[in-house]
Parts: sequence; structure tokens; C-alpha cells
Amino acid sequence: MSGSVLSLARPAAAATNGHNLLAKQLNCNGNGTSGGAAKTTVASAITPPKQPQLAAKVIQQSQIVCFDVDSTVICEEGIDELAEFCGKGSEVARVTKEAMGGAMTFRDALKIRLDIIRPTQQQVRDFIQERPSTLSKNVKRFVAHLKAEGKQVYLISGGFDSLIAPVANELGIPLTNVYANKMLFDYMGEYDSFDINQPTSRSGGKAEAIALIKNKDSNQDSLITMIGDGATDLEAVPPANYFIGFGGNVVRPEVYRRAQYYVTDFEQLMGQ
Repeated sequence: MSGSVLSLARPAAAATNGHNLLAKQLNCNGNGTSGGAAKTTVASAITPPKQPQLAAKVIQQSQIVCFDVDSTVICEEGIDELAEFCGKGSEVARVTKEAMGGAMTFRDALKIRLDIIRPTQQQVRDFIQERPSTLSKNVKRFVAHLKAEGKQVYLISGGFDSLIAPVANELGIPLTNVYANKMLFDYMGEYDSFDINQPTSRSGGKAEAIALIKNKDSNQDSLITMIGDGATDLEAVPPANYFIGFGGNVVRPEVYRRAQYYVTDFEQLMGQ
């Protein structure tokens, strides 16, 4: 990880915003009804899993498990939350919608959104402090289970390392096992650009990241499984051996249709 990572431990919820964080957690777990980015969709609540027992066996057989972050490990979409925090939510949402419609490349969409938000380094620190990410239901227990089984765990995200570092720290995942984008700031702490050398900054980047993981693994026969909610996660096979779709926070119909395995709760992958 580069020096752009803000190595901040996940802050304890302040008394003033504890109610909001509780509401987010309830929504994330599918038990709440209020709005917000972390809300579990109706679709995810009623979507049946696809072959969860076989998916659990895939996990048992895998030596390396890779997770998407936004809407998978956490309930939110990090860049959308940051945009809202910086007062640019509606503008960024429009670009996101265009990008999802195939109107631009992933890198172009990333550049346009960051050029709109232009967060300062202090704003990023404040965002992490005031709006800590909400872990998806049972993901912490699942990651602990994987580690206890001796498996390597990675986070691969089109989001930003500074926002993901606290999540990795809470899950006990070393920052060297995080592949994500990096925001770059000038000497005054003003937003400058992002690191275009990161594989996750471009289309097909998650597959590139998995190829890097595979190349550095001492056992070239290790089975790698990618877990995520989006099409970019599904397209990481190959070089990943397996893909398991996750719909605990949001269900992407195309991903659900194409995925051989699909779960809506990480507990379904623990063989219990």
C-alpha cells in the first residue's frame, strides 16, 4: 500500500451519531425500514440463493478468497457516500448511472466523479471519522472462519484504499492484501488526481489483481474464489477459479442470472 492510505483504525461511534449508525446497521442486516445508502433492497430480501451448499464446498476447497468491498464486505458504495458527504451526491449519482449504462469506461467514470467531488485530504479524514463503513451481516465472522481455516483473504475494490483501510483493519486483513485505487493529494492536502497505475483503476482491473495474487502465491495450484455483487467481480473468472455472487445488500439482476453460485448471507458459505 502507498503512503496515500490513511491508516486510521475504525473510530468508535460518537454519541451524537450513534442512532444513525444503529439505523444503518439495522438496514444492512435487512431488519430496518428507513432509507439510506446502506438499506437492504426488497430484491435482496426475497432473492433465493443459488446452490449455497455447493458454494460452501467451493469455499472449503479454495486456498485464496477474494472479496469485493462496496455492497459486499460493506453495505455502502464508498464513492457515493463520500460524494454525499462533500455535497456532490446528486451530481455523482448522474455520472454513476451513465457509467452503469455503458456510456463510458470505468476509468473515465472514476475520473469524472473524482473531478466533481475533489475531496481534500482533511475531508477524507473527516468522512472516515464521521461515517464509518457498515460491515455486512456475518462478514466479520466469515472472514474469521476463513483465517482459522488457514486461507488467504484479499480485498479487491474499485474504491479507494484510504476508505478501505479501516475496514481491512477491523477484519484483520493486512493492508498488503488490499488492491484498491489511490487518491493523490498535493502538498496542501488538496485533491490532485488518482494513481492510474493501480490495476483496479481500469476496466478488467480485478482480473489483473487476481493474476498478480496468483503469480506471487508460492503454490501455483491454489484455487482462488472471488465473491462480489457486481459484474466486474463476475468477470474476474478467469484468472479466478470460481465466482460466488453476493446479494445481501443489493441484487444486480445480470449478475444473479449469470452466476452459478449466489448467496445473500455470508453464513450460507460457512457450511453450517
